[in-house]
Amino acid sequence: MRPQARWRLAKVVVVTALVVVWEVGTRLFHVSPLLFPPASSVLRALGQSVLQGEVPEYAAQSLRVLLAAMAIGAALTLLLTSAAVTTKTGSAVLETLTSMFNPLPAIALMPLSLLWFGLGTGSLIFVVVHSVLWPMALNTYTGFVTVPPTLRKVGQSFGLSGWAYVAGILRPAAFPHILAGVKIGWAFAWRTLIAAELVFGVSSGKGGLGWYIYENKNMLDIPAVFAGLFTVILIGLVVENLIFRNIEAATVRRWGMQS
Repeated sequence: MRPQARWRLAKVVVVTALVVVWEVGTRLFHVSPLLFPPASSVLRALGQSVLQGEVPEYAAQSLRVLLAAMAIGAALTLLLTSAAVTTKTGSAVLETLTSMFNPLPAIALMPLSLLWFGLGTGSLIFVVVHSVLWPMALNTYTGFVTVPPTLRKVGQSFGLSGWAYVAGILRPAAFPHILAGVKIGWAFAWRTLIAAELVFGVSSGKGGLGWYIYENKNMLDIPAVFAGLFTVILIGLVVENLIFRNIEAATVRRWGMQS
């Protein structure tokens, strides 16, 4: 068996083992279904919700908001880091902003977000952009400043400066750091979005996975609550192990930047 296939099989075995332990543990110790339902009940609730189109619809709404916020965060990251590596003023601005806002939890901005943008998609996007921007900016800037001097001299010898220097020399060389920042930003954004949806509820008449969880909690449909949580985990696994893993294989590993 190829190493890649063994790696994937090992992950499937781990997830399966956890589900089995979950099922056996809840039944062996007679745990109340209102506190912690068996895995079989959760999977059944998830299957029913998928067949009815509920979970896919809620998940699609969450992912639409997430992608919009990630795109805005990526654009701001490129703007801030490009200015930081080309001018001393830009560097001072980026370091000051990250020192101020990176330690600030996105959850703490929820009241202001509601006040400024109202109960809607704008509030969700605002808090998610805050959660994703600073880790992406820090990792990207670190990648830029750690580019080997040899590569920098190559760019200078070709007369590159400003945006052309960033795009032609710094960005390809710093790609492993940039990708790591995107992965960290994605994780922060996904957690923040689900938490924000629990607070903001329905946005423009459409709810996300956080709202699905909150709504079923109010109806005491605990298996459906766990089904929503399980969906959040599954989406995280898919994004990490399929999307980011393939990007790494096609870029970082292929270019010999990582063993």
